[in-house]
Amino acid sequence: MKILVIRFKQIGDAVLSSAICNTLKKTFPNSEIDYVLYEHISPLFQKHKYIDNIISITKEEQKNPLKYISKVWKVTRKKYDIIIDIMSTPKSELFSLFSMNSKYRIGRAKKYRGLVYTDKVNEPKYAEDKVDKFLKLLDPLKKEYNLIYDNNYTLSITNEEKKIMKKRMEEAGIDFSRPVFVCAVNSRRPEKVYDVNKMILVIEHLIEELNTQIIFYYSPNEKEFVKTVHKKLNNNINVFSNIKTDSIRELATLLSNCDMFFGNEGGPRHIAQSLDIPSFAIFSPKSSKKEWLANPSKKHQGVEPKDIYPECGSLSYKDCYSLIQPDYIVNKIKDIYNNFIKNKEEEKNEESCI
Repeated sequence: MKILVIRFKQIGDAVLSSAICNTLKKTFPNSEIDYVLYEHISPLFQKHKYIDNIISITKEEQKNPLKYISKVWKVTRKKYDIIIDIMSTPKSELFSLFSMNSKYRIGRAKKYRGLVYTDKVNEPKYAEDKVDKFLKLLDPLKKEYNLIYDNNYTLSITNEEKKIMKKRMEEAGIDFSRPVFVCAVNSRRPEKVYDVNKMILVIEHLIEELNTQIIFYYSPNEKEFVKTVHKKLNNNINVFSNIKTDSIRELATLLSNCDMFFGNEGGPRHIAQSLDIPSFAIFSPKSSKKEWLANPSKKHQGVEPKDIYPECGSLSYKDCYSLIQPDYIVNKIKDIYNNFIKNKEEEKNEESCI
């Protein structure tokens, strides 16, 4: 059986949607599952346990209609048995249009759209989170198959990749005998950025109370912002903004070598959770923790303004966001540290003394 899953979006959406691939592979273990992604996202899913092939849509193909149509035509010559169109946009629907012999062509139900789908799935009235919502796109298959659901989202980083990145981190000054935290001090969307001065207080407390080192990562567009924050920290020697990552996979490899992720909610936090790196996310007033903190646990937590004040919707955006205070964040992170990191750090130090 050949299955195509289409997901044009950014990091978080692509990671959360991968649970569809997990479920399909467990249900059809002998199937061949292909995952369509934007080119800059696709390296994340190399060596993925439940994905056989990654199909990358380049920037040039995104911008050039003729090249895009040609790419879709070539991909669909594989003659898929099942197509899951998570995007369900006019562009993504072309995969179904060029695959009219596919037994299942499943997409979202949208007005005046989806004429080439065999099944159109309505927006669920209730879903536990984004992963649960995505998995409901598989409902039409239940008419014929007993689905084996897997709502986890996972990524795979090899030991060799980790080793190479660890050496780079050590050369940058990281001391792995001490805790190493990675901080999302910025966000691709400015309205999601937690107050920088408050974030600085969080960072200072974590360094003082947990003797931790903090890594700032950034895209080329975010470099100036991050360097400015580092300067506001008086270029604290326990804060590192000098570890360059040239791709999203290198960022994932960096995260895999860290003890914890904290900071603004976004795609990198989803990467951390998919690698089972303990995480704590700060959600802006316009971000839903219920939706985006899929599979929450004591190891993977977050805070949003209404956790502090349930009626925060009556406040201005700024006042609502200001409800989240540094002390609250620090205490939550310390709880996660004490439960999931502290013992490992002690064991690691004992081993180094032998």
